Amino acid sequence: MESQVHAAPANTQTPAEKTAFTILLIISVCHLLNDMMQTLLSAIYPLLQTNYGLSFAQIGIITLTFQGTASILQPMVGFYIDRNPRPYSLAMGMGLTMLGLVLFSQAGSFSFLLMAAALVGTGSSIFHPESSRVARMASGGRHGLAQSLFQVGGNAGSAIGPLLAALIVMRHGQTGVAWFSIAALLGIYLLLRVGRWYKEHGARRLRSTAPAVAPRAALPRRRVALTLAVLLALLFSKFFYLASMSSYYIFYLIDKFQLSVQSAQMHLFVFFGAVAVGTIAGGSLGDRFGRKVVIWVSILGVLPFTLALPYANLFWTGLLTLPIGIILASAFPAIVVYGQELLPARVGTVAGLAFGFAFGMGGIGAAVLGHLADMTSLAYVYHLCSYLPVIGLLAIFLPDLEK
Repeated sequence: MESQVHAAPANTQTPAEKTAFTILLIISVCHLLNDMMQTLLSAIYPLLQTNYGLSFAQIGIITLTFQGTASILQPMVGFYIDRNPRPYSLAMGMGLTMLGLVLFSQAGSFSFLLMAAALVGTGSSIFHPESSRVARMASGGRHGLAQSLFQVGGNAGSAIGPLLAALIVMRHGQTGVAWFSIAALLGIYLLLRVGRWYKEHGARRLRSTAPAVAPRAALPRRRVALTLAVLLALLFSKFFYLASMSSYYIFYLIDKFQLSVQSAQMHLFVFFGAVAVGTIAGGSLGDRFGRKVVIWVSILGVLPFTLALPYANLFWTGLLTLPIGIILASAFPAIVVYGQELLPARVGTVAGLAFGFAFGMGGIGAAVLGHLADMTSLAYVYHLCSYLPVIGLLAIFLPDLEK
């Protein structure tokens, strides 16, 4: 009898309540592959500029097409999957990304480049909200950790993209982009496995986390709307600044310090590596100290470093990008989980809105800043962007959901 009494607690935690680290690892690896292929595009902008005689404004339009497509579609995809889960849609999204890469490698005109960018953006719009939802399903209640593990894969892919561009594409030319379709095929295979797990366990796991966060949905609608507006403003600050780094940091280093393209790509690799470190730290710190604290520190705390960057020499420029990447990146997992706890019944919608707005701001930022760089200079662009983290003061209006 005594052994039966002690055996019961061991089974109180069902498999649906445990953290599925295997699924989190697979979805993180797929995020790495997805974002590696996306960042590869911005890393080969100097090659495209040479091949097609593109202006900075046209480069910005390519980024706007890719990120604008993802921005518009991601909230719609998130809203749809909350009501109609599609376990195998992740593999389909990766397939669209692969088609975009193949078209990129063979494009012979600016219009085909835009078409390829739109395909990659559409693939991304399917992947991000659904995979964020899967990460929450697999979290076992450790939502910040799960989002960090998921997002750090994307940041690692963003760091690897410029490195592989320097090693492969810059040596073999534009057609070398097609080699990365192998990575897309690997992603499709892995996502089919995730789809099977999703179909068998996903709904039960998502329900198992709902009671813990349901009481937090009791805020008045007006307060919820204001909170969402503040979160979007913070995302604007973060991703407008990141647009200046991802699209024009290579050109900035070449113009100001006369670096070679490959050396500048290595600096971009270091920056994205710092972003990866900040992402994995942000989710875990949010679980421990609260999302609001992490959001405060990550947006406003980066201000001294961004203000110093335009005045730094090459050594200090490389050094300053480390805290900028780490601190700024810690915000995103905290913001996503905060939004999902604000609206616990709209997990996919919140993820789609966050990723979609992030992509949209990145695309608009790239286009606006590219046009501004054509009219003035890249140095002026970086001076202007250095003040964006001041928007972090708006975090004072965020309610304390942990209470």
